[in-house]
Formats: sequence, structure tokens, C-alpha cells
Amino acid sequence: MTEIVPGLHRVPLRGSAAFLVVEDEITLIDAGLRGSGRLLRHYLDRIGRLPREVARIVCTHGHPDHIGGVREIAAMTGAQVLMHPADAERLRMSVRDALRHLRPWTLLAAITRGPEDAKPLDDGAVLPGLGGLEVVHTPGHTPGSVCLYSRSRRVLIVGDVLQVMRGRLHPPSLVFSEDMELAKASIQRLSRLDVDTICFAHYSTWREGAREGLAALAGGTPRRP
Repeated sequence: MTEIVPGLHRVPLRGSAAFLVVEDEITLIDAGLRGSGRLLRHYLDRIGRLPREVARIVCTHGHPDHIGGVREIAAMTGAQVLMHPADAERLRMSVRDALRHLRPWTLLAAITRGPEDAKPLDDGAVLPGLGGLEVVHTPGHTPGSVCLYSRSRRVLIVGDVLQVMRGRLHPPSLVFSEDMELAKASIQRLSRLDVDTICFAHYSTWREGAREGLAALAGGTPRRP
């Protein structure tokens, strides 16, 4: 069992890690690849909670290692699914359109089964949990990539907006990101947040020098608001 801060758990699923905000009701952030429902159920059993206590599933972006399991988990829990409209729209791309604009992300969009009925997840929305989870729209990796920020806990959950290479923060994958200039602008925005802990889907949690690392990546100097 991995609890990052009280009430926030890192849960290994198929293809990536997800995060559970465990309070009176539960929020799941990302859903792994298809087949991840069994792993989530097992983790909930370990912490003494039930699938039906999961109230919402927040999708950080529309790549299959983050939303492949969303349909089965939504069916298992009855949870509401939330996704930024830009990524929900991207997932409607047909194979014909993907082949016409042949890029890695168009192929991913065409083969990924997204949520059936996702509620729009808008920039600035505040979700329950961890004193308020703020939605920060951070396009670049995908058009609708979002991060979740707990101001009171100084925790940032970044999906794939950042990666770690050689012990340093880096922009997202060049191969699978749609617009690197937008990605850099999103990193500038993140660098202005007061962050002590960064949570990644594919890397270990960053607990030391988070503000300094973000500031260095953005080319600025860290300041605590």
C-alpha cells in the first residue's frame, strides 16, 4: 500500500499508475489499460473500501494507458467519468481521419475506446478531496491534458505532462505529444504553483525540490506565493 500524503494513494494498474483520493467518497485519477479493474478492486479490498464508494473517475488525458480501463471501472463502480472536452473530441477521430493525418497521436486516438459519457472537466474546476483538487488545463501532450493540484497539501498530479530523465524533470514525450510549444507554456503555468510533491503515472513520486525542479524546467526562479 502506497499512501503519498494522508488520503492520497498511488495504485499500480496495467500500463501506468493511478491515484486514489480516499475520503468519505473516493476519487480515482486515471484508469490504466484495459483489464485494470481487477487490480483496482484488489487495492480497494486492501484498504477496506468498496468499489461502489468510488464516486468519480478523472481522466488526465486520453491515451490508452490512462483511460483504457475506464469503461470497465465505471461499470464496476457506477462512478461518473470526467474528461476535458478537447480530449473527448479527439477520441471521436475515425481510423480514416487518423490515416489522413498520420501521426502517433492520431493513431492512438483512433484505436482508443474512451468513456461512453464523460462529463466535461474544465480549467479552474475544483473537485472534492485533499482540501479541493483544482483542475489545471495543461495542453501540449494532448489538447485536453489536465493536472490536479491540491493547494492545501501542495501536491500536483501531472499525468504525462512531465517526465523524469536522468534525475531531472523534462517536458513530455516528443514522440507522443501533439504540440511541444503548448507543452512548454503549460510547464510555465505549473512552475507558478506552490508545489512540494509531484505525482507521476510512470515515475516515482518527486518529494524533494519540486518547486525548484519546475522552475528550472521553466527557466525561472522558484517563489513561494
